[in-house]
Amino acid sequence: MTAAQDRPQDRPQDRAQDRAGNRTQAPAAPRFGVNYTPSAGWFHHWLDFDLDAVRADLDSIAALGLDHVRVFPLWPVFQPNRTLIRPRAVEQLTELVDAAGERGLDVAVDGLQGHLSSFDFQPSWTQTWHRRNLFTDPDVIDGQAAYLHTLAAALHERPNFLGMTVGNEVNQFSGDPHPDPDRATPGQVDAWLRRMLAACEQGAPGRLHLHASYDAAWYLDEHPFTPWHSARLGAATAVHSWVFNGTAQRYGAHSTATAQHAAYLVELSKAWADDPHRPVWLQEVGAPAPHITAEDAARFTGDTVAAVLDCPDLWGVTWWCSHDVDRSLADFPELEYSLGLLTTDRRVKPAGARLAAAVADLRTDRRPPRPRTTAVVVATGDDVTSPKRSVCGPGGTVFEAFMRLAEAGARPTAVLAERAEDRAHLAARGITEVVHPDDVR
Repeated sequence: MTAAQDRPQDRPQDRAQDRAGNRTQAPAAPRFGVNYTPSAGWFHHWLDFDLDAVRADLDSIAALGLDHVRVFPLWPVFQPNRTLIRPRAVEQLTELVDAAGERGLDVAVDGLQGHLSSFDFQPSWTQTWHRRNLFTDPDVIDGQAAYLHTLAAALHERPNFLGMTVGNEVNQFSGDPHPDPDRATPGQVDAWLRRMLAACEQGAPGRLHLHASYDAAWYLDEHPFTPWHSARLGAATAVHSWVFNGTAQRYGAHSTATAQHAAYLVELSKAWADDPHRPVWLQEVGAPAPHITAEDAARFTGDTVAAVLDCPDLWGVTWWCSHDVDRSLADFPELEYSLGLLTTDRRVKPAGARLAAAVADLRTDRRPPRPRTTAVVVATGDDVTSPKRSVCGPGGTVFEAFMRLAEAGARPTAVLAERAEDRAHLAARGITEVVHPDDVR
């Protein structure tokens, strides 16, 4: 991965494009929303779209005091053929966005679905007899770009449209443990992400367009989607926090590490950002059973939100998810059925009530967090491709140093080893103390 062709390109015009994306600032008060999982039919509701049922779901979401939803068109339903983007499907998406706007909800739209709750949704023109690489095949890339552009352009005039996310955790297709991965190098991923983000921007200029990876991008050695990609490309950095990744198992449900995991990812991401105030969006976080029990979900929700609200430059929190998955649907992992803030009949669960209370408290007593002045040094071997990222994951030296500091009452952040003596960078972020992981006992 050290060959020049395997590294993300950093041409002058690209740096200008990155700076343009970085003009987005975190709002004065963080946004609070939810990933919308329809109460009837899950994401298969696009096959039998019922606007009245969607409206009822959105009413139950708005009643929690939330201000936005993240929605998931299923890619093969919307683009069943490489040159066919179904007009009626796009129209249904616009109807959903309009219905949300009527209830005071903004909408972020994910494009390439992609991977959702253990299921893959890829169109037939990328599989089996038409098997082509999602990240490197020119025809597939053209089709993806056309699709993202079409969705963005259809929504660009709607005032409650926040922007596009390229797709939900599409990095899981790029390597192990996926059973049939689409291999790519960091340089190829870089080119793919730029093309997809450009398509979104061309369709809806100036909106919050970004991409999102699951935590392999931060924790898995040699993974082709890198922290550099997440922290440099797009209008904001997205992080997805799931404590079933070994955090809850290793440290316990009531540990500092479990309560602080989302905040840790927010602060870890800042180590790679060029803009010292680049907004970070906690785009997914939830209370997964059995690691977090049903009786403990409200407590976990409150602790997680309190920790992440102490992170400067937080764009917002989008909880996973709105409604439980109906148990009449088969083959989901057990934890996926019960992640909702509301039941399938739209009753508020304890975690939903706790999140609603946190939102209400934030609106009545918002105190912006102070800068985090202590930074843990992150050494991953190379600040661009970061081949040695496991030091950042649960059990890694960076992770454990951060959590020890947090447990001792400190408010740590992270800084790359390559920047640990850069006084201008440290000053811009308000960092006054730099500590190496081995020095934290």
